[in-house]
Amino acid sequence: MDAKRLYGTVAACAVVVYLGALWNRFAVDDLPIIVLNPLVADVSGVWRAFAAPYWPPDLGGHMYRPLVIAGFALDRLVDGAPWLHAVNLLWHAAASVAVAAFARRWADSAVALVAGLLFAVHPVHVEAVANIVGRAELMAAFFTVLAVYAALARESVGWSAAALGVGLLSKENAAVTPALIAWGWMLGLSRPARRRMALFLASWGLVGGAYFAVRAAVRHPFAGYESIAPMFVGESPLTVRLTAVHGLADVARLLVFPLTLRADYSPAERTVVTSPLDPRFLAGVACALVWGALLALAWKRGRTLEAFGLGWVAVALLPVANLLFPAGFYLAERTLYLPSAGFVVAAAVWLARLPHKWLRPLVATLVLVAGLRTALRVPVWRDNERVTRSVIHDSPRSYVGPKRLTALFLDRHEPARAVAFARVAAGLYDRDPTIFVTGAVAAFAAGDPRGADSMLAQLELLCHGGCSGSYRHEAAVARASGYPEAAESLLARVGRLRPP
Repeated sequence: MDAKRLYGTVAACAVVVYLGALWNRFAVDDLPIIVLNPLVADVSGVWRAFAAPYWPPDLGGHMYRPLVIAGFALDRLVDGAPWLHAVNLLWHAAASVAVAAFARRWADSAVALVAGLLFAVHPVHVEAVANIVGRAELMAAFFTVLAVYAALARESVGWSAAALGVGLLSKENAAVTPALIAWGWMLGLSRPARRRMALFLASWGLVGGAYFAVRAAVRHPFAGYESIAPMFVGESPLTVRLTAVHGLADVARLLVFPLTLRADYSPAERTVVTSPLDPRFLAGVACALVWGALLALAWKRGRTLEAFGLGWVAVALLPVANLLFPAGFYLAERTLYLPSAGFVVAAAVWLARLPHKWLRPLVATLVLVAGLRTALRVPVWRDNERVTRSVIHDSPRSYVGPKRLTALFLDRHEPARAVAFARVAAGLYDRDPTIFVTGAVAAFAAGDPRGADSMLAQLELLCHGGCSGSYRHEAAVARASGYPEAAESLLARVGRLRPP
């Protein structure tokens, strides 16, 4: 198969399975990041995004992804949700083609086609593609693959450094690019001269240093705000790592057999692991050992591209695995978008060794089954109500289901029911401040100021006086939702807060 047909087939497959996303609207983080974000609402956001954090200041000013915000601001000039989703599909198609092109460089067209198709239809990608804010994952993955390809296939310092810089401005996990390139050098995918290797190292230092300096300057006013997974709040570093190892079992399942997908992995759907004798920890260790054995076997037998793909999975997973440092989540399926690129490359190399009479029907079956699973999962991200139903169905023990029902019944102007679900959520998990601020709005709207005060007292214990941003944001949401009195009640409390 010639290159044009190969890449056209992969791109078409990546778009077709996600066509349902064109009917999706804004859901979950799309609302604060896009709908309510003043940077996205005005064309000036295209350049102002580079001097602002990714999350709005009232919500903690976390992260720095200016290219994504700038892209959203441009997209809003064209159209609303349908156009934004269409652009996501194009980014996913581009990333799928990039994965296929990478595989084709060190293997034949059959391996490239299998890798590209598996990446295009893999069900674990649904959250990243079908939810608009997942575009950060798509862009970072595309530019990471581009940077690694430019370094290993072309030995181009300039193009690789440029792709690294653009990837970092899309999402922080592009920082794994140098490690991926170094892994390729170790395996012999490329062996640049020492002088050129030194130039690569210098370019990484220059690009990375500039990025982290700008990022630190932009986020300096918000440095005191931490983003940590709810289940890790107040837990010891050992507990965080034990739980992270347990998470490897979920990662393995999602990459290899993604039949069950979840929008949420919060307490008590997933709980912390406190002992190395816990079966959940041992399951994670077993998955790591199997991965290590496969990597060692591929290395020993000289299967360079297969070994590179397996190593890619580990390198790309590290920043979000809670092993080096606690992240803002235990597990999020969108974060497996970049690690899965290595997985599909390794899987394609393995599948290509099968007899030709088996290869085509097996790959066709895998693509068909995975494509159907993906297409059927896409509507889950249609709007907040669909996501809420999914959380309740797929993660019934999670406190996030009742928390999301609180907001849903507020939107339906049923504040009494919203208060009831806020109390259920707080009973399941009492360390998430958003439960109490949304529950307070519901209580004010239901004519229960004492109940609202009780919830706000709980909120202020959690944010230690630094609640003003949450109050202002929730007041804006309450006013937009038709609860002006509740909004005024929240704003009235801001002046009485103790400084953080």
